[in-house]
Amino acid sequence: MSTSALERATTYAVLVLAAFLAIYPVGLVLVKAVQPDAVGASSGVDLGNFADAWVQGEFGRYLRTSVIVTGSVVIGASLLSSLAGYAFGTMRFAGSSVLFYVLLLGLMVPSEAIVIPLYFQLRSVDLLDTYTALILPQIAQSLAFGTFWMRAYFRSTSREVVEAARLDGAGHLRVFWSVLLPMGRPAVVTMMVLFFMWTWNEFLLPLVVIPSGDLLTAPLGLALFQGQYTAGTSLLAAGAVLVALPVVVAYLFAQRHFIRGMVDGATKG
Repeated sequence: MSTSALERATTYAVLVLAAFLAIYPVGLVLVKAVQPDAVGASSGVDLGNFADAWVQGEFGRYLRTSVIVTGSVVIGASLLSSLAGYAFGTMRFAGSSVLFYVLLLGLMVPSEAIVIPLYFQLRSVDLLDTYTALILPQIAQSLAFGTFWMRAYFRSTSREVVEAARLDGAGHLRVFWSVLLPMGRPAVVTMMVLFFMWTWNEFLLPLVVIPSGDLLTAPLGLALFQGQYTAGTSLLAAGAVLVALPVVVAYLFAQRHFIRGMVDGATKG
């Protein structure tokens, strides 16, 4: 079905407006991050804001914690979600449908509803202020979506490929690891990028389970930097860029698989 020139022009206008609204705040932060922050300083570019923010805000320590936590959550949640998705997507066992929908209840429970009970549970087993308190709950929070996402992929795979692998003597683990998982790289990469963004940007859980402040993550470190170290907006903008940069880099590296996985998920869903 052909579209008129007016419809195409309207579509492009809406897309340009949406792009402007998305890019404008980011552009403001980037411009502010390279502006001199000293009173009476001449206009220009001051890349030293990033070094000053790094040192004054101790972002090296915060980013190290975020890298450890995010990497552990992404690897653990992706592996468990893929295994669970394979089981629900390719096997039929008693109670599988009921168990899957019970698992999906995790998508309906907001983290705000469980963070206080989680705090008391972690305190009762002396796990507050530990990497375990940051990693395990976020893996559990990611499993519901990850299992749902990977189940949809495994259910869409070719039965002929699986049967051919079975005829060659491959068991479930070999079919999963050597046949279906490599074929589903876009779906896996998309899931991992989403896990990365959600975990990296998590604010409430680290705030509650790390009361001493010894293992603050990058978003919490940025909030602390805003309130404690400086009132200068240029240094604060530079700190915000430092915190957001890993997410941008991860997306740029994985964008081809990410977009393909999102498109495939939308068409198959």
